[in-house]
Amino acid sequence: MSGVLPTSLLLAAAGGTPDVTISPTLSTIFLTAAGAFALFAVALLYRVVRGPTTQDRIVAINVVGTNTVIVIALVSVAFGEYGYLDVALVYALLNFVMSIAVSKFTVEWGGVI
Repeated sequence: MSGVLPTSLLLAAAGGTPDVTISPTLSTIFLTAAGAFALFAVALLYRVVRGPTTQDRIVAINVVGTNTVIVIALVSVAFGEYGYLDVALVYALLNFVMSIAVSKFTVEWGGVI
């Protein structure tokens, strides 16, 4: 090959949709998994509200954020909208930064995590 990239790679690099199709069965499996993760995140909201300690609340918020990233990624792949994977990545980075900020804030105000 003389340095020529396939069209699908060029489209993917330019932000276009690659030539990937997902079977309806696999799409259904992804959507079912996304629903399960969403239900798990909703169940964790109880721990966010009623957590006995600040540490429990912080961990629950981090897990809810992580589950949100997983749900966005699964739904993105299930529907073939791969642009939303970028949204999931940005949300994951924001979740990490929020975790560090809350930890620093808690330690500075006298709480120990």
